[in-house]
Amino acid sequence: MKKIKFYLIILAGAILFCTCGKSYLDKRPIGKLDEAALTNKKGVEGLLIGAYSLLDGINGDIDGNWYSAASNWIYGSICGSEAYSGSEPGDQNGMVVIIEKFKSTAYIDPLLIKWRIVYEGIQRANEVLRIMPKAKDILAEDQKRIAAEARFLRAHYHFEAKKIWKNVPYIDETITYGNGNYHISNEKDIWPDIERDLKYAMDSLSDIPYSNAVGRATKYTAMALLAKAFMFQKKFTQAKPLLETIIASGKYKLVKYADNFNPETRNSSESVFSVQMSVNDRSEGYNGNYGDVLNFPFVPSQADCCGFFQPSQYLVNHFKTDPVTGLPDLTNFNNVDVTNDEGYESSDPTFIPYGGTLDPRLDWTVGRRGIPYLDWGNNPGKDWIRRQDYFGPYSPIKNAYYKSQLYTLTDQAYWTNGTTTNNVNLIRYADILLWAAEVEAEIGSLDKAQQYVNMIRNRMKDHHEYWVHKYLNDNNPQGGSYTDDAHLAANYFIGPYPAGDFTAKGKDFALKAIRYERMLELGMEGHRFFDLVRWGIADAEINSYFLKEKTLRSYLNDAHFTKSKNEYFPIPQTQIDLSAGADGIPKMKQNPGY
Repeated sequence: MKKIKFYLIILAGAILFCTCGKSYLDKRPIGKLDEAALTNKKGVEGLLIGAYSLLDGINGDIDGNWYSAASNWIYGSICGSEAYSGSEPGDQNGMVVIIEKFKSTAYIDPLLIKWRIVYEGIQRANEVLRIMPKAKDILAEDQKRIAAEARFLRAHYHFEAKKIWKNVPYIDETITYGNGNYHISNEKDIWPDIERDLKYAMDSLSDIPYSNAVGRATKYTAMALLAKAFMFQKKFTQAKPLLETIIASGKYKLVKYADNFNPETRNSSESVFSVQMSVNDRSEGYNGNYGDVLNFPFVPSQADCCGFFQPSQYLVNHFKTDPVTGLPDLTNFNNVDVTNDEGYESSDPTFIPYGGTLDPRLDWTVGRRGIPYLDWGNNPGKDWIRRQDYFGPYSPIKNAYYKSQLYTLTDQAYWTNGTTTNNVNLIRYADILLWAAEVEAEIGSLDKAQQYVNMIRNRMKDHHEYWVHKYLNDNNPQGGSYTDDAHLAANYFIGPYPAGDFTAKGKDFALKAIRYERMLELGMEGHRFFDLVRWGIADAEINSYFLKEKTLRSYLNDAHFTKSKNEYFPIPQTQIDLSAGADGIPKMKQNPGY
């Protein structure tokens, strides 16, 4: 495995990855280029594409790229109580379980891999900014646009590092191995640097992507990421006008929920910032959402790998609704479990499905017995679970592909069909609306906050005929009373909050409802842990989760979240060692508690 210091990028490697096939790439490198060959518009544009290519978190020369997946399925969702590690005990040397139980150390490979990816992305963006001034054939307007895209990417990669480790160095284009100024401290807060890059990008970019190439940064993409940076710092006054501008622009709208996770309907009007995926492009699968390749039901007829990322009972219980109002029980949702088939063979007809009312988003978020799994037919339960007794009865679904898409939207060259063109949504318009609701609850109108939340909930209610899962077979071997595709696969019922509810019940209730809605809407999308940390409630929420889940999943018996430590992960010791200068003293310091 090639070792790469966070501050060093090998130029040839950058050129190679300029060809990492996203939807707007179609050429492979010919021969080996040097810096002189890059000092022109074509070369600089190629370097910029190389910087984009690491948005998926994948570098083909690093083993274990799933640890740096763009989706942050480990750090954001598993650590955020939405899922168990899954697969077999000890698979991947048990590394996912170690992270899940908050027992990470500075010496485990996953965190080193994530660090290397984000800092290589930073350095690729810096190469663009460093080399572009030497190119004499780039018009001033193109220089501004290229610099803005590079600075947007640099901000995104630093943001990734910031939310995982907090105390991280900011690296700009002036810091190079050749200059000998690469031994950087991590004691400075880098939020101002991230904001500065994003403000430049927002002010310099058009509201449509360059050359109409989807996936590239625009004014609104930069505005959305800047608003997110403000949300993480509780700068609600600064976030508010940005979110309002995005909403008022008319550029985005909510689409049918499942279309956000369907390779055939990607880059919809709900997509604000998405990582583009590509297959059957001679990349041997590495451009096809490789970061989520482990996260499929363990079914030979599907991806055949690998049973990781199994949704938690805690997540599933969130989707229960009141049979009269269609609203969630914000306080007591976890007292009684949604019925599942754990302990039942797939052939056992005595299993009785859950009969209570459910939010229909559940079955677009979680695969469970008796419910159609996209167009693969009814989920049979245990036959699709690698270790039901260890990691529970549920499967992920948002990253999955449809049976009808096999070998067209999955890569034929890879050893598993799990490399797909299913984009990773980093920011959806639903995210924008829920941030706007949060801002209103914090500093504005509770009625307006409720309006935004109800836009999300009414999306499901208004499209009810589309959203309902229907049985695909005339016969239902999984039990239950539904016999044809005119009946609902489950007892779905969702309703909006009644007029004036947030105002009548106050700010604390409104914030609780908004935070709950984020889990319903964005479950299994890699956001939850980082939300809990920015809200300052990670210790209470996660330890409460462990308390209940330990009774279901014995492997979590020694899991515990330590306040003022586990909000962030340990900085890889390798990187601390590499920060030492001539005096041998590391410039970077380890995070507290590690």
